[in-house]
Amino acid sequence: MAEPVLEVSGLVKHYPLTRGILFRKQVGAVKAVDGVDFTLGRGETLGLVGESGCGKSTVARMLVSLERPTAGTIRYRGEDITRLSGKALKAVRRNIQMVFQDPYTSLNPRMTVGDIIGEPYEIHPEVAPKGDRRRKVQDLLDVVGLDPEYVNRYPHQFSGGQRQRIGIARALALRPEVIVADEPVSALDVSVQAQVINLLDRLQSEFELSCLFIAHDLSLVRHISDRVGVMYLGRIVEIGRDTEIYDHPTHPYTQALLSAVPVPDPEAREHRERIILAGDVPSPTNIPSGCRFRTRCWKAQERCALEVPALAVPEEFRRTTGPAAHDSACHFAEDVSIRRSAPEVVLPPEETREDHVNGSA
Repeated sequence: MAEPVLEVSGLVKHYPLTRGILFRKQVGAVKAVDGVDFTLGRGETLGLVGESGCGKSTVARMLVSLERPTAGTIRYRGEDITRLSGKALKAVRRNIQMVFQDPYTSLNPRMTVGDIIGEPYEIHPEVAPKGDRRRKVQDLLDVVGLDPEYVNRYPHQFSGGQRQRIGIARALALRPEVIVADEPVSALDVSVQAQVINLLDRLQSEFELSCLFIAHDLSLVRHISDRVGVMYLGRIVEIGRDTEIYDHPTHPYTQALLSAVPVPDPEAREHRERIILAGDVPSPTNIPSGCRFRTRCWKAQERCALEVPALAVPEEFRRTTGPAAHDSACHFAEDVSIRRSAPEVVLPPEETREDHVNGSA
């Protein structure tokens, strides 16, 4: 793997549950993130997938210091940024930027596009002198496929896809090294999703970005990611290269997710095995003992309730060098090929700027 830019170890975020009015007493905690470990290499895209409420967005917010972790470390170029504050934290934030999920609420409706994209220069004036800022903002609009003359327009004058492009331009303003994209296409139409994904893919190469890409759509994640991590109830349960996860999943939860991906081929859809999980996701305030997936797993045995499985290469695959030899938090990991469950998506070429000017995105 390339040189690590971000190293996350033992990351935990618990939100306390309290009772009482005058004398508040903690009676429990919502364990949104409960021990997450991963690394992000230089120029790499790591996809993070999982059900709603599994903690993906909380991880994203902690990476950009919008939330302070309860425990664990986040190292950027070897420095633990969870301990930083003031000027030191401000300097690191310049290099780690975020693209938010909702393009409608992430932009200030009272500010023009020029002010929105140029605001990072007000916070970090060393990046761009005042007389040079308008030109830099126009250059960024051109980079993301919008007309540079739109600097005086307001967010309500743009479509959803165009607003997300504005959000991406704002994230790129300070030339960051890491972009955290928190479900950047989930609020967009399918055709516009393809345009934004292609844009992110192109910008990653152009700006030499490292990217944490969070999404629900497994096909999109495979299209843009070098490695994929699967989260369940606050923890990563399987992580590996995209071909390892999609073609040789070893964790039962990953296998169930992949079996639910729509397949365009009617014949393949008819013959594939669909895995239906029993029950609901347990509450993050009352996580099951041992393996947290055991209450819905068809392989669960007594050992699963007693021992917490480590996120490591399963013992049965440690002597091999095949694609199944990747980290998986399961006592009974098994290599199951589900190639037809997660088809490779082919996104259309990114449209020209003139198309976007006419309002197609």
